[in-house]
Amino acid sequence: MQTNKNENYFVWLWNQLKGWPIQNYCLWFFAFGFQLAILLQTKMTSVTVITFIGTLLGTLCVLAINATKAINGWLGLISAACFIYAGWSAKNYLSIFEQIAYIATLDLPVILAVKSWNNDTKNHLRKFGAKEWVIAIVGTLAIYLVSGFLIGKFTNDPRPWIDAISFAISLTAGIMCFMRYNNQYFWWTASGIFQLILWSVTFAQGDSTLAMAVNSLIYVINDILAFTVSPWFNMGRRREGLKEIKK
Repeated sequence: MQTNKNENYFVWLWNQLKGWPIQNYCLWFFAFGFQLAILLQTKMTSVTVITFIGTLLGTLCVLAINATKAINGWLGLISAACFIYAGWSAKNYLSIFEQIAYIATLDLPVILAVKSWNNDTKNHLRKFGAKEWVIAIVGTLAIYLVSGFLIGKFTNDPRPWIDAISFAISLTAGIMCFMRYNNQYFWWTASGIFQLILWSVTFAQGDSTLAMAVNSLIYVINDILAFTVSPWFNMGRRREGLKEIKK
């Protein structure tokens, strides 16, 4: 009986990969081709292979969040483990804490409520009022200043302030996603841009492969895509016949 339940669970998870906007599938296959080309042109090491796996699962995860599909919890958890290894290898230590924050605010809550997350999320989305905007902006700046100072003082992170701004924006976005605010995508877009800068500088300094920078670029494209096709926004909700989000 338990075996049948497990089989049903995994079949249900697999079905979460279906019914996405066609743009999401196109973006993932584009990411797969791009990352595979990078992998084949670089030396095969544990870092390059694990980073490759992480980028593919990470892209699938953010696309699943975009489509409000609960499989993002497991995809995020596995990709986070890969990115923690990549961040440690590159000495981008706050990127490690960023992934831990994702696990706490995004992955585990979804996994623990996986069967109810889809509908609960779609039907209980919110957007910021003036108060929430102020709290989010001030909170992001505070996290940036504190984390940048601490990581620069107590570690050998060669890029503490770039690492810190990426971490601060990403952490705030993760909290917004947990609280089901669609404004998270403004933060995700900014996070993707600063992650692109962080990993591009890291690559230029010889501390990582190009794959992480490309992954950040893919994330930015996904975030922009979300504004048009995702149920997190009214344009996407109208496409799926859902009620529009109100304050």
